[in-house]
Amino acid sequence: MLGLAMVLAGLLTAPLQAASDVRLVQIGFAGPLSGSSAQMGRSQVQAVELALAELNARGISVGGRPLLFKLLTQDDRGDIHTATLVANYLVRSEVVAVIGHWNTGASIPAAHIYHAAGIPQIAPGSTGRQYTQNGYADSFRIVGHDDDGGRYASAFALQQLKARRIAVIHDDTGFGAMLANQFRQGLQDKGSAVVTQQTISSKTSDFNAALTAVRNTDADLIFFGGLGPQAAALKLAMRHAGVNATLLAADGIVSPTFLRLTGADGEGTFGIAPGQAQEKMAGWKKFQDKFAATYGGPIELFAPFAYDAAYAIAAAIQQADSLEPRRIAASLHQLKYKGLTGTIAFDGEGNLLNPAYTVYRVRGGKWTPVQTFGGK
Repeated sequence: MLGLAMVLAGLLTAPLQAASDVRLVQIGFAGPLSGSSAQMGRSQVQAVELALAELNARGISVGGRPLLFKLLTQDDRGDIHTATLVANYLVRSEVVAVIGHWNTGASIPAAHIYHAAGIPQIAPGSTGRQYTQNGYADSFRIVGHDDDGGRYASAFALQQLKARRIAVIHDDTGFGAMLANQFRQGLQDKGSAVVTQQTISSKTSDFNAALTAVRNTDADLIFFGGLGPQAAALKLAMRHAGVNATLLAADGIVSPTFLRLTGADGEGTFGIAPGQAQEKMAGWKKFQDKFAATYGGPIELFAPFAYDAAYAIAAAIQQADSLEPRRIAASLHQLKYKGLTGTIAFDGEGNLLNPAYTVYRVRGGKWTPVQTFGGK
């Protein structure tokens, strides 16, 4: 294991020692590497490192010249203002493409900066629909968006959970509000409605007012629009407040972090997340074994998408036979690549074609797949 790790590190960081015609190619990564979502970001970085090491070992060339990929990693803290600083730094560093950002709120302002420089951005998260509605030909996401996620979640709530009195709690970010609205719209399309909708700060762990309103409506299901660590705090607060409703949340909740934070209190929680169940991904066992041997830590849900983003960029570079960012972006629009998470191809807006979503339930301290929607 130590030997593999040393080889991996050498492939990514060692100075050029090969022939003088080898070209160093910098790929940027931007995501939360500190704060409550740090583990999610670190797992994505590790997956990208793994992909670039494999690509370097395989040998990629452009115009007959071999390439050596190097990752330039930046912590955006999941913060809008930091994201713009990070994006400007990556542009100045002349990266040819960026994998990031994870948070929709970070991706949107960063996309303006990447677009001005013509640099393609592939978000391994950023499920907020508005991210790819900017009209930029260089903004991509490698997961589904919340129009789909909200619709699937509402269908599951009504058809599988048989919920009849549904409450919605969401944070004060654009991501949380949009997700909650899409979920509510899905209910309305099926002739149902929420009994109450409550907004909380994205930074709070005080849910007393929101849960009091929920308890007064005798809700049997709470849908939460927000990030995983706060969903864990909400689940614990529900228990302490005596709220017996089922919790259904989206995106970042399906994570080892949620299980660690909630322990036995997390049992019975439902989460909907982009992609098919990991165990059904082609090549999952090989990826899992290599990841574990190299890093030893848990694989967060969005890590495989970051891994595929790195391979998609390399495939687009080869397809374009160019390192010019605008040509790489154009090539991504023509790409059809069979990756770990499925077929990678994008529509005109940069959204993933035929995205899948999977609903999970916490059983025995593990996230267990329940139902998959969409995908091919």
